[in-house]
Amino acid sequence: MAPNNHNYNADELEAPAWLNDDFFIKVLRNFETDAKELRLRKTELSPATLKGDHYASVMFRATVEYECDGENKCQRMIMKTMPEVDGHKKEMFEDSIIFETEIDMYTRVIPRFEQILRDIGDETVLRAPILFHELSPQKIIIFEDIVPLGYEVLRDRYVNKEELEAAYTKLAKWHAISYKINLEEPQYFENYRQGLLAMPKIEENEFMPHGVGLLIEQLETMPQMCKYVPYIKSIEQDLFKGAIAAFREYHEARRENAYYVLCHGDFHNKNMMFKHDASTGKLVDVMLLDYQLSYVGPMINDLIYSLYMLLDAENRENFEHWVHFYFTQFKDTLAKIGFEGPVPKLMQLYEQRRQQKLWELFLLITFLPAWLAFRDGSTGPDDIMTSADTRRRIYERKEYLEELDKLLTKYINLGYFEE
Repeated sequence: MAPNNHNYNADELEAPAWLNDDFFIKVLRNFETDAKELRLRKTELSPATLKGDHYASVMFRATVEYECDGENKCQRMIMKTMPEVDGHKKEMFEDSIIFETEIDMYTRVIPRFEQILRDIGDETVLRAPILFHELSPQKIIIFEDIVPLGYEVLRDRYVNKEELEAAYTKLAKWHAISYKINLEEPQYFENYRQGLLAMPKIEENEFMPHGVGLLIEQLETMPQMCKYVPYIKSIEQDLFKGAIAAFREYHEARRENAYYVLCHGDFHNKNMMFKHDASTGKLVDVMLLDYQLSYVGPMINDLIYSLYMLLDAENRENFEHWVHFYFTQFKDTLAKIGFEGPVPKLMQLYEQRRQQKLWELFLLITFLPAWLAFRDGSTGPDDIMTSADTRRRIYERKEYLEELDKLLTKYINLGYFEE
């Protein structure tokens, strides 16, 4: 395993004891189904991601060398399992269904989505290859490592225009298929109720409900920014409850004329891997990852999330361009897959955005400062969740305060703080 390095999550520096030879033989037999004899030769384990890349799971990269009926082979794997170390992460997710959700996504839902696309001549791939999964005795999912195939996570820059178009196109196709299925077979997604803010114990989280208070404290110390304090105080009590309501709306308070889809739930650039042509640099593909937090909810929710978790400041100013681009792909896909209902309208999508204004403001106030801190690698999700001092410091960052100043003015002008 990797040395004790601050670049990695602490719980990924040492693999659990059950990731042993017997386990890997079981995994190999799961896809080497015709093998008469399997012999493990060598296994190397290391952390699969860097600090700040993810939080809900513990992830390892494995290189497994083995002999299969006399032939030497090598399989590179990404293993995702539940947190086992006592602490905030384990407590936050131990009662969740994130592994049940993701296994169902990879084995039932996404294959159907892809087949619908194949039926119209569309070869879009929506998932990395899955090699193994089980819920007992441990919850674990194992994927083929696609780094050797040329895919990479972007760490040193934001997503560019070409990459954004590819990512929003895949999201639009995904949403369109789920929109049609949900209207025609609403029971198909019956179990998709538990997005991030609809998880058990979410109200007990130390960071998410209280970030707004920390922001108010920071702004009150800044003469040039304290003008925003009354606006933020006006939504302080409703902000987190309103964000939660956005996740529970479909099942608890469905609106007429709203557009509901199977949301990805965590649509940010570290849940994407990009493949570029080695000689030209041209984008070949974007692979969407991590479906643990998928849920049925308002279509706009994924787009609002991407506003703060995918776009840089420049593209954030052009958000309406990206919404229009996405919506064009969405409607085009609906037509191609034979949707016969009323065609969704862009104006109604924007109305849905206004209805979710507390979710949008919650992301600005709570998620954006944390996300900007994650980007430079100095802070990880566990730091944010467990350290009050770290939570305060993220609201002092110049990059965040400059963006906040610009965006709060915009939201005030749009009437987002009105009763």
